[in-house]
Amino acid sequence: MTIDPFYLIVDSAAWIRRLVPLGVKLVQLRIKDRSTSEIRAEIREAKAICAAHECQLIVNDYWQLAIEEGCDFIHLGQEDLASADLSAIRDAGLKLGLSTHDEAELETALAAEPDYIALGPIYPTVLKVMPWAPQGLDRIGAWKARIGNRPLVAIGGLTVERLAGVFEHGADIAAVVTDITRNPDPESRTLEWVAATRQMPPN
Repeated sequence: MTIDPFYLIVDSAAWIRRLVPLGVKLVQLRIKDRSTSEIRAEIREAKAICAAHECQLIVNDYWQLAIEEGCDFIHLGQEDLASADLSAIRDAGLKLGLSTHDEAELETALAAEPDYIALGPIYPTVLKVMPWAPQGLDRIGAWKARIGNRPLVAIGGLTVERLAGVFEHGADIAAVVTDITRNPDPESRTLEWVAATRQMPPN
C-alpha cells in the first residue's frame, strides 16, 4: 500500500480548506469534544474538499460516522481500537491506521492487521501530555523491522529540519500537527513540508 509521505493532521475542515489546496495529499481530521452533528458536518465538508483536490482523507476515532458518510480511511488510537467493531470497519471497505507507543501496543496493532502503523512521539511534543517518553530515532528502525511492508508513520515533534533523520531510520511517512498549525505562516510551512517530503527517497 502506497501512502503519501507527508501526513497532515488538523482539527477542522477549515484547516483542510486552507491547506489541502497547497498540494497536501494525505490529511487526518482529528476532532475532539464536539457534538455528533458537528463532527458529521465537519467530515462531510472535509471529504468534499479532499475529493476536489485528490487528497486522501483519514477520519480519526469516529469510525461509525466514517462508515455512514462513505469515507474510506479511519485512524484509531489504542483505546478506540479496543471498543471498535473491526469487522464492521472492514466490511465497509475502510482502510485502517493504528497508533502505537510501546511493544504491547504494537502487538495489539499487528493483530488487527492495519494498513499502516504509527509510532510516537518520536520527539517531545507540545500537542498533548504523553505518558510515554520520546521514542527516538532508533525505535523507528526497530518498528519498521517488525511491521514489514506496512507503511510506518512517525509522529510527535517532527519538523522539516528533522525529516531526513526520520526517513533514514525507516519511517515511510511523517505526520505533522503543531509545526504547521502553530506556525506563524502555516501556508508557507505546508509548502516547505510538501517540497521536503517529495525529495525523500522511498524505503
